[in-house]
Amino acid sequence: MALLLFVSFIIFLFIGVPVSYSLGLSCLIYFIGNDIPLIAFAQKMYSGLDSFTLLCIPGFILAGNLMNEGGLTKKIIAFSKALVGHIRGGVGMSNIVASMVFAGISGTALADVASIGNIMIPAMKKEGYDPKYAVAISASSSLVGPIIPPSLPMIIVGTLTGLSVGKLFVAGILPGIMLGVGMMLIVYIIAKKGNYPIQKRSTLKESIKSFVNGIWSIIMVFIILFGILGGFFTPTEASIVAVLYALLVGIFIYKQLNLSNIFVIIKDSIKTTAGIMLLVGFANIFAWILATENIPQLIATSLLSVTSNKIIILLLVNIVFLFAGMFLETISALLILVPVLLKVVTAVGVDPIQFGLIAVLNLVIGLTTPPVGVCLFVASDIGKVPLTQSIRGLIPFFIWMMIVLLSVTYIPAITLWLPSLLGN
Repeated sequence: MALLLFVSFIIFLFIGVPVSYSLGLSCLIYFIGNDIPLIAFAQKMYSGLDSFTLLCIPGFILAGNLMNEGGLTKKIIAFSKALVGHIRGGVGMSNIVASMVFAGISGTALADVASIGNIMIPAMKKEGYDPKYAVAISASSSLVGPIIPPSLPMIIVGTLTGLSVGKLFVAGILPGIMLGVGMMLIVYIIAKKGNYPIQKRSTLKESIKSFVNGIWSIIMVFIILFGILGGFFTPTEASIVAVLYALLVGIFIYKQLNLSNIFVIIKDSIKTTAGIMLLVGFANIFAWILATENIPQLIATSLLSVTSNKIIILLLVNIVFLFAGMFLETISALLILVPVLLKVVTAVGVDPIQFGLIAVLNLVIGLTTPPVGVCLFVASDIGKVPLTQSIRGLIPFFIWMMIVLLSVTYIPAITLWLPSLLGN
């Protein structure tokens, strides 16, 4: 029956059934085949959703949507241009800076590339950037979103493992900065090689104005981070504070929000949340079946019987996650793989916090790799660039992503140093 579970899941995926329903249907087949009362199906699904931590998800989704619709994106981009726009490749760099700031609000890569990419890709093309690089810059910089806190994938990992979401958030800060700074250097090299134009340096008055307009987004990031780190509120409470803050800024400062568009934003946020929660609920049943059938222990035993070398185990784990990221959506892959592979890595002495970052980083890289690289597809569609050209433009950024991934994998201090400062 365990084999039937996996076979039916793969068949459903192959014929185009969405991942969440593929999980649910394959689990239902398992329950029927084993004569398990279907009331247990509902109970297991509910228990997967009955988590205070998961309340972060609708909170941060709503806060990100409110800030985006409230005019925040343009303010962030203007601030980023004033900061680095005068450097060679400054328009591309401002895209990355804007993504790093926006990452502290949205927590998702797709929201980043859809909002910032819609503005920055046409702007880069207008400045003379090669279209494939304009697309590649937006697609790759959007990956910072799930790494720099807050992060929806980190919330999922924390829920699955019982780890502190706050520590997972903090663990992503240095890898996120590494990704962003390295990408900016690549943009500078590409711009110098292509002799891209340099924008006029902003005057002091313009810089101050853009800073004042953009400071509200930076304040939101600090409220979220230091509120959690200082122990003033939990990540779940932080998401509600972020929603209230986004409403106040959007209504009274940017004056872009009103009752009509707030209603639409809430409706869209509910749809997004419902899709994620349905996936989480079905995945909890799937994970329960795996545990019942001792699949995690079987995989751990099988891998460790081949080798107990920590370096090789981590390499194999990375390969599994990278491969899964090519075909599965990030949250789906986390829900399926994290409970299975956690036992393997902890058996060779890998810290669970470090493992959480390894898992998330691998899977967000998959957002730019075909056949399911949604961020690359969205950016290519915005830039009207064929996918094959976009992939060629992405190569130098992909190489840097892999360098950061290997650094996070084999240098634990990159992810564990900041969380260690929080103590217990």
